Amino acid sequence: MVKKTYSSGTGKRKTACAQVKLTPGGGTIVVDGIPYEERFTRIDHRQIIVRPFMATDTTGKYDVVVACNGGGITGQASAISLGIARALLKEDEKHKPMLRAEGLLTRDSRAKERKKPGLKRARKAPQYTKR
Repeated sequence: MVKKTYSSGTGKRKTACAQVKLTPGGGTIVVDGIPYEERFTRIDHRQIIVRPFMATDTTGKYDVVVACNGGGITGQASAISLGIARALLKEDEKHKPMLRAEGLLTRDSRAKERKKPGLKRARKAPQYTKR
């Protein structure tokens, strides 16, 4: 029997899904074969991704490999963050209070509301004309 040397976690946000593998290492984060600095050019997206490591003070202790699909850049960044937090929790249960305090273990369930008939979007109605 081969011992598993990584922890995994799945994160979701809007329509984005990220499958995260966490292995002990030097702190590299690779998303779909590309370093995350190249994939996520905005600084706020990068901060969202590394937030679980900052909260648990494990920056640079784990290598992260992510398979991401669906959604946009912001949804994917948040999905990766949730996946990393869940993988860290599997790695060591003592991280739970720190991750919970930062709100990193809760899935953001907000999604696009469906369009209703007779309206232009989910809630925007056509302009009212009196005559």
